[in-house]
Amino acid sequence: MAPAVDREGYWGPTTSTLDWCEENYAVTWYIAEFCTSFWQGNTVSNLIMIIPPIFGAIQSVRDGLEKRYIASYLALTVVGMGSWCFHMTLKYEMQLLDELPMIYSCCIFVYCMFECFKSKNSVNYHLLFALVLFSLIVTTVYLKVKEPIFHQVMYGMLVFTLVLRSIYIVTWVYPWLRGLGYTSLGVFLFGFLLWNIDNIFCVSLRNFRKKVPPIIGVTTQFHAWWHILTGLGSYLHILFSLYTRTLYLRYRPKVKFLFGIWPVIMFEPLRNH
Repeated sequence: MAPAVDREGYWGPTTSTLDWCEENYAVTWYIAEFCTSFWQGNTVSNLIMIIPPIFGAIQSVRDGLEKRYIASYLALTVVGMGSWCFHMTLKYEMQLLDELPMIYSCCIFVYCMFECFKSKNSVNYHLLFALVLFSLIVTTVYLKVKEPIFHQVMYGMLVFTLVLRSIYIVTWVYPWLRGLGYTSLGVFLFGFLLWNIDNIFCVSLRNFRKKVPPIIGVTTQFHAWWHILTGLGSYLHILFSLYTRTLYLRYRPKVKFLFGIWPVIMFEPLRNH
């Protein structure tokens, strides 16, 4: 976490319950955490957390895929936009716009992963009700207690559930999907590692950035890297979930790389489907 003293900028005093290690308003008076917000809002993270999921949702509609996958893509986009607003302003309302969609999007991911092996367009009302109830309880409690650790634990529970389900699928059902499944998991966990380093060694990182050229210092903004890596990991997880689902439905999914670098799922259904 950031030290107590930081500059005040365009958006006024910080009202969020969290303030990360990046120096506030160090680059411009209009953006609280420039590296995290700028990377996320305009360049690398924008490409990962906002634009590709939108195109993924559009393609899912065109391909006639189930609405749960359209929701997955759009939920990731909402997380990206909410997080951009939070890091730009450090306002409590924007913090909620970042953190609560993290819970909701993970609930959608969980639903998709546990419904991979059901008939097409089936609806599991019991699981749906449980996840909606979980989201409502987390939202209500978090609005009342305003304790970030509570949010982090609830989010961690959902991610852990996804990890266990993914491991089950690549171990017992589709072992040939280990590459995609473990890549999404590995990228996400590496981002989580950097997130912890940023929190634990914040003072040391700030002191280091004062002694080195800005071009080097910016690479140590590990919270920004957390957004990039978890955004990519989440996108890859959607691809993994979608690949598993369409494979079960007897489609012919393929992972292809647009421009030789960006992974997407391409497939064509069997004529009888």
